[in-house]
Amino acid sequence: MRAALLREVGGPFEVVDVRDPSADGKLLVRVRAAGVNFADVLVRRGRYPQMPELPTILGSEVAGELEDGTRVMAITSGGGGYAELVAVDRSQVVPLPAHASFAEGAGFLLTFLTAYVPLTRQARIGPGSRVLVTAAAGGVGSAAIQVARGLGASVVGAVGSREKVDVCISLGAEAAYVYDELPDDATFDVVLDQVGGDVFAASLNRLRPLGTVIAVGSAGGAWPPVDPARVVGRNAALAGFYLGRLLRLDPELVGTAVGELLAFWETGALAPLVGHELPLDEAEQAHELLESRRSVGKVVLVP
Repeated sequence: MRAALLREVGGPFEVVDVRDPSADGKLLVRVRAAGVNFADVLVRRGRYPQMPELPTILGSEVAGELEDGTRVMAITSGGGGYAELVAVDRSQVVPLPAHASFAEGAGFLLTFLTAYVPLTRQARIGPGSRVLVTAAAGGVGSAAIQVARGLGASVVGAVGSREKVDVCISLGAEAAYVYDELPDDATFDVVLDQVGGDVFAASLNRLRPLGTVIAVGSAGGAWPPVDPARVVGRNAALAGFYLGRLLRLDPELVGTAVGELLAFWETGALAPLVGHELPLDEAEQAHELLESRRSVGKVVLVP
C-alpha cells in the first residue's frame, strides 16, 4: 500500500510503498479520507508530549470501507491514517451515516468529541449560556460553535484573521472577532480554548461568576501557570480535556458520547466543515495550511 512516511523530525513526508498492516484482531479499513490534526503538526515538529518512534505514519482519524464494503469512520489510536489501509481497534470503528461523505467522516469523531464531551460533561451548557470559542474557524472550533448552538447557547468566535469571521457567522455564531478586537467588556460562562499562551491567560478575566475555562489545546504557546487563589477569588473553574487519554481511561463514556453525537448529526443541527481536501502526495501542503493558520474547518487527505 501507499503511505506518507515521516522519517525524521522536521523532515518531509515520503509517499512510498510499505507493507500492508496486519489485522491481528483488528479491523482493516480501506482509507478513503484521513483527517489532519494539529497534533500531527506537533509530532512532525518534535513538540508533541508523547512522540512516536520514527519513522512513522501519522493520522489519527479516517473514513473508509471495511473488507465487506461497509462504510465506516474510525479513530486510529497510534496513527497510521495517512495511508491506503489501516488496522483499527473494533471498539473505535463507527458506522458512517449514509448522508455523509468520506471527507466528512474523517472530520467528525476527533473534532466533535473534543467539543462535545467538555461542553456536556465538564461545563454543561444550555439555553442562556454564553460561550467563547477560540480558533473558532478550525476543525474543533467549527464543531464547538455548532455543538454550543445546538445546545441552546449563544456563541462568540475568536479567530486570527478577518477572513475567518464570516466562517464563524455562517456556522451559527452570533459574532466573531479577531483576537485583539474582542470587546473588553465581553464576558462568558464558558471559554473553550485551543490556543493557550496569552489567549488562555486572558480567558479567566472574561468569565462570569461560576464560569469555566476549558483548555483543549496550546497551538499558540504553552499554558502559563494559574494560581489557585485567582481561580477561587473569581468563583471560576478551570478544566482540561485530552481525548486520547479519555479513550484509554473511560472508553464507555466516549462511546456514549459518540452515540449522542450521531443522533445530533441526524437532526441536521451540525455537520463537519471540510475546508480543504488534498491528495496524499500533498501531506506537506496540508500541514503547511495548519501551521500557517490559513486553513478553515477540517483539512483532509485523500489517498
